[in-house]
Amino acid sequence: MMTGKVNDLETSLTTEEKREIRFLIEEFNTAYARVLDAQNIEEWPDFFEEDASYTVIPRENFDEDLPVALVWCEGKSMMRDRASAIRSTMVFAPRYLRHITSNVFVIGRDKEGYIFSESNYLVMETLMEDSTRIFQTGVYFDKFIQQKGQLSLKSRQCVYDSLLIPNDMVFPV
Repeated sequence: MMTGKVNDLETSLTTEEKREIRFLIEEFNTAYARVLDAQNIEEWPDFFEEDASYTVIPRENFDEDLPVALVWCEGKSMMRDRASAIRSTMVFAPRYLRHITSNVFVIGRDKEGYIFSESNYLVMETLMEDSTRIFQTGVYFDKFIQQKGQLSLKSRQCVYDSLLIPNDMVFPV
């Protein structure tokens, strides 16, 4: 579990290197949001490495370093299972989602080459016969690997701000 306290990072990234990495992360987050907004849930695991982790955890548990999360996927196979369950077995009201990410901050790169960053996120939800509402806000704490100029996630921790969440959280954030 990433705690936001990342040690031993290369702090000597130049301004240009940080700018290039930030652009890659913004492009990655845009592609990620487009897949989720289009509800192409089967494509969601493709953003992750085979042994990646994905968690959705309340800020209170994150701050106290408690491992209890609303969603906890270890490995791409768990993410594929979740995507399959959403598509084929879960029953939920039709909805539109809009994911917005901002304020990408490149924390640094560790000795193994992993890139650490954080980004704010906002998810808006519109049910077919209801008004649009803020579904969830929080911070992505990400660990990326870069290969051949492309990023993929080694881990994404979605730390949401409110203790109260809608009881119909179906799709990943």
